[in-house]
Amino acid sequence: MRDLRRRAAEQLREAGVASPERDADLLLAHVLGVGLGRLPLADGLDEAQLAAYDALLERRARREPLQHLTGTAAFRHVELAVGPGVFVPRPETELLAGWAIEQALACDGAPVVVDLCTGSGAIAAAVKDEVPHAEVHAVELSPEAHAWARRNLTDVDLRLGDAFAAFDDLAGTVDVVVCNPPYIPLEAWESVAVEARDHDPHLALFSGDDGLDAMRLLEARAALLLRPGGVVGAEHADLQGESAPAVFVASGRWRDVRDHADLAGRARYLTARLAR
Repeated sequence: MRDLRRRAAEQLREAGVASPERDADLLLAHVLGVGLGRLPLADGLDEAQLAAYDALLERRARREPLQHLTGTAAFRHVELAVGPGVFVPRPETELLAGWAIEQALACDGAPVVVDLCTGSGAIAAAVKDEVPHAEVHAVELSPEAHAWARRNLTDVDLRLGDAFAAFDDLAGTVDVVVCNPPYIPLEAWESVAVEARDHDPHLALFSGDDGLDAMRLLEARAALLLRPGGVVGAEHADLQGESAPAVFVASGRWRDVRDHADLAGRARYLTARLAR
């Protein structure tokens, strides 16, 4: 088993996979149907399991996302079903979800939370899991991604449609708007990781020449949805730590506009409060 894991990690490393040891072990645990912590106790693979493992390694070496191979993605305390047609949630987005959860918990009564561009439903699912008394709404434009969100969300008002024209019925009543919009500039195509560029929906990745087209639409929609004093949070690219918040500052509708770093110290998401 030790040699098998070493050879598998080397295969993924040569293919340019960013975390070869962990991915090799996660795929092995998936084949064996055990948790990572039990791998050292495993005796070995039978012939069918070895064939399945080799096939998964080949696909991962071709840079197919790990989550597509296992069919799941962990996000805070929930496990999401994911696959082709939906954006795979990233660990850094858990920080934005955590902010939304904190804001919801700080509200009196049952908070109203709206997740725009929900994708797999990751943020909406996390909010409902950790703030079960919240009234959570989510919307996704892509029918393929919407189908995945439907699998992942329970007790959430999930809609199919344009996030930046949705929820007119909630105008002026929402406590928290949260969004992980597309934010990659079109000119940055070559710099995008193969796993995202070749497998994530482009609708969830790219947003105009400067990457801020969706952010501008979000600013206007959040201003319509939120009650006075309500808050919005939105993820952005690490190079947009000034330009993304500037979208909200420029409109004059917001106060307490600030940016937040991720655990690596990179600019990651903005928050703002609708002026009364």
